[in-house]
Formats: sequence, C-alpha cells, structure tokens
Amino acid sequence: MDISSHPDAWDDSTIYADDLTADDVYELGSYTPTREEVMSFAETWDPQFFHTDQAAAERGLFGGLIASGIHTMAVFQRLSVAVFWGNSATIAARGIRDVRFVKPMRPGTTLAGRLVVDEVTHLDAERSLVSVSGSLRDDSGASVLSLSLDAYIARRP
Repeated sequence: MDISSHPDAWDDSTIYADDLTADDVYELGSYTPTREEVMSFAETWDPQFFHTDQAAAERGLFGGLIASGIHTMAVFQRLSVAVFWGNSATIAARGIRDVRFVKPMRPGTTLAGRLVVDEVTHLDAERSLVSVSGSLRDDSGASVLSLSLDAYIARRP
C-alpha cells in the first residue's frame, strides 16, 4: 500500500506515528449526555426499556435510565476524534478489544475522556501500528468505560 500521497488534511501539525511514544497521555475533554439524547440514540440503535422508557427504567435493575453501551463508546469516539484521531495521520483502525462497561452512563452526568499510547510498532517506512488505552470517567471520578484499540497511523513523510 503506497500512502506517500497523504491527504491534504495532513500537515505540519499532524500527529504521525513517529511523534508518539508509549505512555503519551491525551486528555480528551468532557461531554454531558442529555436524557433526550440517551433515549433518542437508544430508540434508533438499542431499543431496550432501560434506555428508552424512564418509568420502566426506574423500576428496573439500574433504578433509572441508562445509556446504551454503544452510545457510551460513541461518546468516547467523538471525544477522541476531536483531540487525537482527527489530528493524527490515521490510516485505519485495526480493532477494539477489552471493552468494559464498568458503570452505566447516565443522562446529565459529565464524562471526561483520556487516551494513553501503550505501544508504537513501526511496521515499515510508511506506517506503524499504534496501540492505545481509552477511558471515560464520570464527574465523581468513577470509571464508566475502558477499552484498548489498535490503529494504523502513517509515519512522517
């Protein structure tokens, strides 16, 4: 695969694999999902009562409305693209592993994200495999989501 003609979006401020080292930390900012957003997402993508029906959710195991795990992952993705993936010379994701929904994401709770570079493996002159760990914590500091993922990132031309 020849990636020497990289997209015009890649410039001098782009994060290339060569710029990364293990233990680099990226604080991803925060996000607060609303009740309406949680219910709307779930109605389309994960229509289970504890995501879509406030009254039924209050009688359920979680004692109230919770977001879909897929929605929780989407919040992490949005935050990580804004700070890291959208500013890096990303070629493609390879996979996501070790996804843990540690605590439910609840409407009105502010989540803060973090991405840590675990390993950078230079595969050839053009690309590297970058392994990262990601997490979301709620406004009390409790873990909500943890995951590991791998992506191919271009090396500096």
